[in-house]
Amino acid sequence: MDPARAEGMLTALELVRADAARGASLDFELLREWQQHVLGAQQPPPFRTMPAFAKEGRERYGISPDTPARLDACLAESAIGTDDPLPLTARAARAHLDVCFFHPFDDGNARAAFLTLVFVLAREGITLDDVLLLRRVSFQADDPQDGPILARYIGLHLEETRRNSALLSSSG
Repeated sequence: MDPARAEGMLTALELVRADAARGASLDFELLREWQQHVLGAQQPPPFRTMPAFAKEGRERYGISPDTPARLDACLAESAIGTDDPLPLTARAARAHLDVCFFHPFDDGNARAAFLTLVFVLAREGITLDDVLLLRRVSFQADDPQDGPILARYIGLHLEETRRNSALLSSSG
């Protein structure tokens, strides 16, 4: 990975954790602040204004005047206290896939989706020991199987983190 790109991602991760600790609401404005660092931009990037394409044009992401508001509504559902609370792993997976599905930025949407997942977990005091599987496997926002699979992967990482923490506690 490019050192400047890695530095931007690390800075964004620090912001994600600080925002989670202060109880920030997850919305597009928060994503923009993180994305500025991810992209090494002078200012937070705007919501894209044109349809977006990914994977050599195989995926298309439309745009309408209410797309940003719909993204914010979906991201708000990742918080505890919504009318129909999902388990943490499902909320983190859904928020990740919502960012993938809405594809809000011209560049860096996979990184923005990952940061969103980290934020949802961090908001509940969880930092995973390892995220390799989450970063290496590609998930499709519109595939009905991918949401539950991603939630299971998050759950596996969470169990591993808890196991490692218990081992450290018992050996200390």
